[in-house]
Formats: sequence, structure tokens, C-alpha cells
Amino acid sequence: MEEADAKRRQICSNCDRPKPICICHVIPSEPITTNTEILILHHPHESRHKLNTTHLLVKSLTNITRIPGRRLRHHHISAALPKPSRTIYLFPPSPSSPAVTVSEFKSLNLPNRTSDSPPPPLRLIVFDATWKHAKEMVKASEEVLREAGAVRVCLDEGIDESVSGGSIYDSELLLRMEPVGGCVSTAEAVARCLGALEVDGVEIERKLISVLKEMVRLQSEFLKPMRPRPKLLKKRLQNQQEEKE
Repeated sequence: MEEADAKRRQICSNCDRPKPICICHVIPSEPITTNTEILILHHPHESRHKLNTTHLLVKSLTNITRIPGRRLRHHHISAALPKPSRTIYLFPPSPSSPAVTVSEFKSLNLPNRTSDSPPPPLRLIVFDATWKHAKEMVKASEEVLREAGAVRVCLDEGIDESVSGGSIYDSELLLRMEPVGGCVSTAEAVARCLGALEVDGVEIERKLISVLKEMVRLQSEFLKPMRPRPKLLKKRLQNQQEEKE
């Protein structure tokens, strides 16, 4: 038993995951280069979560910066990308803070280029935290975002707070429930954004999603099935009943 525990605790020096769930075989051998500069504000609590996906992005992409903290500071923006063409931050809309979808932003600000010159640089800011903490982080960062001229964008699918969230693993094994419909993991959100923004976005999105799926597949072999909380289950049943009526 002690031997098995010791083996389970061995950490891969490359992907920083326990060796039984090492994902080095799916991480791109050459980190992916993007025109979009990605800045992730990483809540301290998330760094301790075994299913946090920011480290997958850091290992898979070159043009990315992870900042531990609960709010953006002015020096975070100034150090990330000198004189950016545009800065956007990913967060769902609210009645007081509307957002455009990533596709809408691209069509309005990043027209198809016919020349061989590279597209203008773009900075994408992402808040990696629980739904509750992410709201607090955005609110605390409003002044910095406003001064940076950051545009609020959301995924094309949108968010539905009336619906319970799904799981990052599409099976009977629920590894980590999202709080509301439309929420996705940080890795999936960044993958979808790059899929829309980058010239070769479809291939970049495919590679990142494949890394995420393999991480979850391996992790699922070592976790017990997690049942949805009674409150969420009751809400989901009520929504299903209303749809039938």
C-alpha cells in the first residue's frame, strides 16, 4: 500500500502532474504561437484545485502570462504587451455591463486581411476563478480595465443563469460542475476564443481541447463519481418540468 501511495505521489517534472495522470504525451512538443497575447488572472484558490486547467494553457502556449492574484494592477497591463492594438476581457454580459461575442468583435475590429503583413496585436484577459470569485475579480479590476480601453467579450454560446451548469467531462462521472449553463473551464474558454480570433484558430482550438479531454479522462480514473448537489438537482428537474409544459 505504501509503495502504491509513493508511486501515486511522484510528480512529472514537465507537466507538474502526478505520474499516473501525466499528460506530456498530448501537450504540444512545440508550444503554440499565437498573435493574441493571453493574460490570465489566477485566483489563489484555483492554484490548489487538481482540476484547474490554466497550467494546461501555460504548457501549451507561448504568448501567455499567468498572474496570481485577485485583481488586475496597472503594471500587469503595461508589462503584458507594449502598445496593443486592442485589449479584450472575457466575461459574460450583465444588465449594467453589456458584452459583444468574440465573433462580433472579430468582424468589427479584425477584418479579413489580404496582405502578408501580420494582424495587429491583441490582448485577451481571462479571470480564472469560481463564478463567485470571478465576479469579484472583475469588479475589483474595473478601473484598470477601463483605463486600458478593454472591451468586454463573451463566448458565442452565451451564459444562462437559469440553467444548472454541466460538467467538463461528458459522462456519468461529474468531475467538476459548472455553476450555470454556458460556463466552461478556463482552458476551453481560451481555446474557443483563439478558435475565433486566430488565423489558424480551428487547429489551435482542436489541439487545446484534445489536451483538456485527455487530462479529464485520466483524472476520472482516480476520482469517485460525484453526485449533483440536491439544490442543483432540484433546480434542474424544475427546469425540465417547465420545458415539458
